[in-house]
Amino acid sequence: MNEKIKTLQIIHLAICAGTIIAYYIIGDLSLETLHVPVIDTASIIYLAIPILAIVLSNILFKTQLKQIDPKLKLEYKMPIYQAASIMRWAVLEGAAFLILILKPDFILFGILILVYLIFLRPTTERIDNDLSNTNN
Repeated sequence: MNEKIKTLQIIHLAICAGTIIAYYIIGDLSLETLHVPVIDTASIIYLAIPILAIVLSNILFKTQLKQIDPKLKLEYKMPIYQAASIMRWAVLEGAAFLILILKPDFILFGILILVYLIFLRPTTERIDNDLSNTNN
């Protein structure tokens, strides 16, 4: 079981590291670029991207977990959990790249998505908690 968790952690690390490297290279990060941008009616959609990404990723994740039969052993639940986690991370990564490419002025919101993505690191406790909460 530990090797499956390690595999999931490596996938998570690769997604986070790739996105962070892209932000470092493409984002041209400096103190001047890290500010809350002026939000007007034309740019409100770029503010909605992180919010929608977080909501959508959580909905997709929980929907996938609800399909797991609660009677299965943990080792049989892991492939579904892994797929659900990767789907969740992909939505967040995609939103971070959308912000970086479409509207670099909103890079701060992309960084907040990255922080949330890093926070979602899979651990044994988190996996047990996620699987036990969805099967009640």
